[in-house]
Amino acid sequence: LIATYGQDRPADRPLWLGSVKSNIGHTQAASGVAGLIKMVMALQHGVLPKTLHVGEPTPKVDWSAGAVALLTEETAWPSTGQPRRAGVSSFGISGTNTHAVLEQAPDDEPVSVSESPGVVPWVISARTADALRAQARQLREYVEQRPGLDTAAVADTLINGRALFEHR
Repeated sequence: LIATYGQDRPADRPLWLGSVKSNIGHTQAASGVAGLIKMVMALQHGVLPKTLHVGEPTPKVDWSAGAVALLTEETAWPSTGQPRRAGVSSFGISGTNTHAVLEQAPDDEPVSVSESPGVVPWVISARTADALRAQARQLREYVEQRPGLDTAAVADTLINGRALFEHR
């Protein structure tokens, strides 16, 4: 990593290294999935998470040979005007190696109320048909008590903020 990615980097922008295995151990495939989840969350929140249980870098590596550093403390992920990128590697017991490069998703453009459609579907669901009817009654009562309610916001909350069950 030092020879490939640690060269010709500004000293104040090292290649940051971290490991989820220090958090959960060498659990093979699970650490690969955990590494992906950890980096997706880091990309979303703009924070490089620290690697746990690391007192100092190994003396067996010449860390001065390039701009590479271990994440021993939580670090704000600097904004450079470019999408953030992270690499995740997982090494399985069978010799299977997986490497993935993740890139920050573009910021969602907020939709203004004037741009939202006039009619939006409200998705309700429940585990049983009776519970579905009760959910519909509860939603109706809620809406009737709030005449100026933003229907697009209600639709968004119903689909993204609640569990979806088989009765809809």
